[in-house]
Amino acid sequence: MSHRDADSQLRAAAAAQLDVFLALLMQWNARINLTAVRNAESIVRRHFAESLFAAGHVPAGTATLLDFGSGAGFPGIPIGIARPEVAVTLAESQGKKAAFLREAVRTLGLRAEVWAGRVEEMPKERVFDAVTLRAVDKMPQACRFAVPRVAAGGWLGVFTTRATESALDGLAEIRWTAALPIPGSRQEILRTGVRDECVLPQ
Repeated sequence: MSHRDADSQLRAAAAAQLDVFLALLMQWNARINLTAVRNAESIVRRHFAESLFAAGHVPAGTATLLDFGSGAGFPGIPIGIARPEVAVTLAESQGKKAAFLREAVRTLGLRAEVWAGRVEEMPKERVFDAVTLRAVDKMPQACRFAVPRVAAGGWLGVFTTRATESALDGLAEIRWTAALPIPGSRQEILRTGVRDECVLPQ
């Protein structure tokens, strides 16, 4: 099999998994409030597309990723589908949403786990090659809790807006590298950075 054929098969498998995830999300969203966006087309255009955009910017060689405040699984689950080489941890403290995430991981057969609690309560030694935050309450505060979870030299990806990105400037130990416009949005961006290599153990 050629590299092109293998790549095509991987894309087809990912598309099939995304279809299954959408169906499961719609089913659960009818019973519990996973996302305020109810229309399938809007979910695909907003949640799926933004998450896959992030997946394309997770650095090559990333082995582990923490999705901080995963909610309905964005961007963590699409990243896990698009980047099956990455072991994803979906952190979600709300019990019903964590239950949905566990069912999604089981149904999709993802190489992922669910941390059903607050990220601050994780063992201190748990760090990740990459950490993502999207639609998290009190984003600047959440980012401060997220930084210790980024390994030295690791990657941080934060969904924010042009109007609020300056709130992230004071994050210690993060060297911001890019502010990437989200396709189809005028204001939203994916801000990416790297944690300083010379980080002392906590």
